[in-house]
Amino acid sequence: MTVDTREKTTAIEKPPEPGGQIVPAGNQGLAIRSSALIARGLRDLARDSNWLIKKVFTGRSPHLAISATGQACAISPPVRHAAQRVALYDIELSVPTMALTAPNQLPVSATDWPASFAWSPSSRYLVAAWGAWQPSLHFFDLHGKMFLGTSVAFARFPTRLGWSDTGKYMIASSSGGKGASLQLWRTLAADAQPEPTPLREIGMPDWLEEQAAGEEFADEGKFWGYGRAVFSPDERTLGAVVETKGDWADDSIVLLDVPSLARRHVFTAQGHVTDLTWTPDGRQIVYCAAGQSYHLTEDTTDFEPLPFGAELCACHPHFPLCVCFSSWLKNSAKGRLFLVDLNRQTPFDEYAAEGVADLRWSLDGSKAYAITHDGLAYIYEPTQL
Repeated sequence: MTVDTREKTTAIEKPPEPGGQIVPAGNQGLAIRSSALIARGLRDLARDSNWLIKKVFTGRSPHLAISATGQACAISPPVRHAAQRVALYDIELSVPTMALTAPNQLPVSATDWPASFAWSPSSRYLVAAWGAWQPSLHFFDLHGKMFLGTSVAFARFPTRLGWSDTGKYMIASSSGGKGASLQLWRTLAADAQPEPTPLREIGMPDWLEEQAAGEEFADEGKFWGYGRAVFSPDERTLGAVVETKGDWADDSIVLLDVPSLARRHVFTAQGHVTDLTWTPDGRQIVYCAAGQSYHLTEDTTDFEPLPFGAELCACHPHFPLCVCFSSWLKNSAKGRLFLVDLNRQTPFDEYAAEGVADLRWSLDGSKAYAITHDGLAYIYEPTQL
């Protein structure tokens, strides 16, 4: 998308003094606070939507994660015979900023190794796992451009990684049936490198009942592992998805005390849960399952469908707003990005989009980011928020 950023000037005429004559006046410079305000003002004049489109990289990356400062971590798309790497990109500038390397990295090209990334709240630290690296969590200080070290080796590859809002804790979840686990890590200091070994770990829940699937479906309906896991804003509760194997099986959402990981509540979803997020007051969870969106309250066992579908969702850090992505729109083969007023439960500011892989609000909540596997980024930047 091309945005016309040619500067527009405004003639400011001096009013005539009493008894004087009206004469032409030259252009005067407008008072500004910063160059950032000029750039944003010119950009707003040239668009009709609150969504901006950027091409961050070419090719396709199967694994992506967005930071709260507008950076993206991805497996670099293969270029000719060049080896793939873990690369960082600035979404708004649409440029690569850094490539991460780790000891004993395998030279891979066009190979879809598994990968997981998680940014610390300030985006200074990154924890990453990649199939081309040794089977451990790898920690990086991006401000110092340093590789900090690794954790103990993991037996099961972590499919999901995440931090709490202040960076006090980190979570790693894995799936794949027997041996799948949920690990809680404590950081050495707030928003810093996690300790080398997990603080707590739980495996297959003893409270989970197998779902009947029939003999012809083998082990479908059994415990498969843990999916998305998100800390509440006060960091006292962890909401985690308990996955069940099978295309038609129902996942569960469990609320766990932090740091003990003792079970508090369990909710049975309808279908597979693809995403979940806490409201800023920490009292409710918005989640997506089988293309539909729901919200549930922590102190009840009831969930309520919301009047819109979505596969990905992220609540604003301060306001009752949620940015969502749905891969399917009624009467259309395309999907959409949109905002939701959670008080009124009404979508607004919709924008056509396809293949979105991750959503994230900025640290101050002034904008939201979305990125696709093909390197197309969407930036939600309203004039008032």
